[in-house]
Amino acid sequence: HNYLDAVVLGVAVPRPISFLVMPRVFHASPLHPPFHRRIGSIPVNVERPDPGAVKRTLRVLEDGGIVGIFPEGPFSREGQLVPGQPGVAMLALRAGVPVVPAGISGTYEALAGRRFYIPRGRPLAVRFGQPLHFHQPRRRAGHAEREEITRRIMSHIAALLDADRPAETRRGGAGAS
Repeated sequence: HNYLDAVVLGVAVPRPISFLVMPRVFHASPLHPPFHRRIGSIPVNVERPDPGAVKRTLRVLEDGGIVGIFPEGPFSREGQLVPGQPGVAMLALRAGVPVVPAGISGTYEALAGRRFYIPRGRPLAVRFGQPLHFHQPRRRAGHAEREEITRRIMSHIAALLDADRPAETRRGGAGAS
């Protein structure tokens, strides 16, 4: 939803995470680029294919690192889970590493309507799913295959987020419309 997602995820995982970061976040202020380089962020162009970012991401994964990807792309303006972009599937297939879905809750509510991006006190939570394994087909995966893998990843994230909601507000639960 916003910058708090990476902070909360970074605190919840005991190892450093190299996050894929959009240029407008990487360059948000004069202090941001040195900060992002220091923590190992990987700038990625979300407007067009970015082979350099793909190479840097694959290198981090080959070296045993963790890469944090928010498959939805840009920050959410309405606080709802939106469909993921197929880049996450392409990277999972090319790297041959498992994808661990994470559902992060409370961050949207903590910053919604806040001036100067200072969060209000709000319970925050991260739920992790089981690792998902995707095997590279003999040929390069087509768009439809990447879309299907992305849908699977997003459905696991949605289930993790639903688990944090009261039963009457869950998708398909009592009282849901």
